[in-house]
Amino acid sequence: MYRKIVPDVVTEKSICSLKKEATAREAAENMAAANCAAVIVVDDQSKIIGILTERDLSRKVVANGSDSNTVLVSEIMTVNPDTLSPDDSAGDALELMSSRGYRHLPVAVDGKCVAVVSIRDLYSTVKEALEEDIKETEAFVFGDRYGA
Repeated sequence: MYRKIVPDVVTEKSICSLKKEATAREAAENMAAANCAAVIVVDDQSKIIGILTERDLSRKVVANGSDSNTVLVSEIMTVNPDTLSPDDSAGDALELMSSRGYRHLPVAVDGKCVAVVSIRDLYSTVKEALEEDIKETEAFVFGDRYGA
């Protein structure tokens, strides 16, 4: 079965977002409050200009001994991140994330983020699809269907 990113993997919902002028500390606090591992960086029109993850914070701020109160999101974010369309398939998204080493990707419509999909979301969806395929194959092979 073809599974779309929205609504089969994730649903449109409010996302954790910040402006590029925010500090790393503000980003970490927002991520903690929202229980999310990535924040979408947006411009004044709410269009995606970057993404900042827990990994970015740990590697580019904490590991460097930088002051999270002075480091700006714009200094440590990934600029112009790849995005997914709500109609993209879960399999294609998983392939993109796997090949590029992403754990989170924004889902965008007209440049605005409508959801964030994680590798965990995709794994769960693809696993479920594979299990369904196995059941269908077993039913066919062992005669539970198609008059066998």
